[in-house]
Amino acid sequence: MADGAKAVRLAGTLVSKGGTFKLNMRLKRDGASGSVTTRNGTFELTRVGDTLYLKADAGFWSHGKGDDKPTETDVEAAEKLDGKYVKVPQDDPSYRQLRGFTDMKPLLDGLIGLHGEKVKGDRTRVGGVRTIKVKGGADGGGGVLDVSLDGSPYPVQFARGGGGGVVTLSDWNKDFPLAAPTKDETVDYGKQLPRT
Repeated sequence: MADGAKAVRLAGTLVSKGGTFKLNMRLKRDGASGSVTTRNGTFELTRVGDTLYLKADAGFWSHGKGDDKPTETDVEAAEKLDGKYVKVPQDDPSYRQLRGFTDMKPLLDGLIGLHGEKVKGDRTRVGGVRTIKVKGGADGGGGVLDVSLDGSPYPVQFARGGGGGVVTLSDWNKDFPLAAPTKDETVDYGKQLPRT
């Protein structure tokens, strides 16, 4: 059912080797918009087709590398980028990673896949929606997916196995406006983003 969806809102926390991420993204087949929070701060992402934009405050851009304090050049660059959208060059090493937060099908496939034998669980409610749990493995160690019993059987919530975080899924097939930021809202940083 989720494979044929045209749009969805995904919100929650993911825990991985790279750290903990809080996501609040609206996704559709040709783009996305929303925010990602990491240990370094919160940034916004907007993708229209293959063009990806990143928006963050000066604090996000100006932190130093490792334990180093930001240089004067870092601070000056951060002030220019504060609150502006930066077009992420496709050749930039971070493009693929950042785009991963905005690609609906791969993101959903990677997040809501159950591991192990699928086992039907209890009926419950998630946010007022009647659901049935589907577990990966008898103990749910491969993840637990709550599927709606009201209307279309879309996933409503997914708890990743091993404490990997919980995400909620809503607004299935509800379209939303998506447009590139205006020139006044955008800074062209060139071929590579600042190394933060």
